[in-house]
Amino acid sequence: MPIDYLRAFTDPDRTDEANRRLGRSLAFVAGAANAGGFLAVGQYTSHMSGMVSTTTDALALGELGLAGAGFASLVSFITGAAVSAMLINWGRRQELRSLYAMPLMLEASLLLIFGFLGANLEAHRLLFVPATVALLCFVMGLQNAMITKISKAEIRTTHVTGLVTDIGIELGKLFYWNGPFSHPTLYGAPVLADRRRLALLASLLASFFCGGLAGAIGFKHMGFISTVPLATVLVALAAVPLVDDLLGQRL
Repeated sequence: MPIDYLRAFTDPDRTDEANRRLGRSLAFVAGAANAGGFLAVGQYTSHMSGMVSTTTDALALGELGLAGAGFASLVSFITGAAVSAMLINWGRRQELRSLYAMPLMLEASLLLIFGFLGANLEAHRLLFVPATVALLCFVMGLQNAMITKISKAEIRTTHVTGLVTDIGIELGKLFYWNGPFSHPTLYGAPVLADRRRLALLASLLASFFCGGLAGAIGFKHMGFISTVPLATVLVALAAVPLVDDLLGQRL
């Protein structure tokens, strides 16, 4: 049934297939929000490697304002991850079925706020650009922590550096030649790729790419209203376990 299919995305009773479906969906949303955010404020907000590098470069050049903005973005990402963990742990202690749905509902609300802030960017750019960057970093941390906890750190969705690295590792295993000189008693078992994991990583990368393309096109042609479809996707992923809790169904 469709209701059971939607429930499985964030239901606490997890399966590998449900984790993969949720991961691909969230990678799409993250890619779209990241691309749309760049067009809005000229800055990517999903990966902290570049943010930390920007901060250190700014400090070295004496640009304290830019360094402060980078540090604030880093703190916002960490705070988002912390809030996600707090919501999930609180939901688990309360025996709620929506323990994983709550961070996504919060993310949906914040994306709508991002759309609202966007309407004021041009008139009050000095105020709203830093607030928008901090908000998007918070959202990325919120989402990444949620999928990390739900998949036991197997899946991450807001940046692709780790995905591409893991894809390269699995491809190295896939094309490794276990020739006649690779004696199993001396060098261990043959080198074999985890094809299931490789397919998952490739699908996450493709979802992030497609989300980025959709987000950029949507922002270009629709402006900040393009955040509404993204928020709608998140609400659809989170709504059923929340309704279950309202109806009194506990773990």
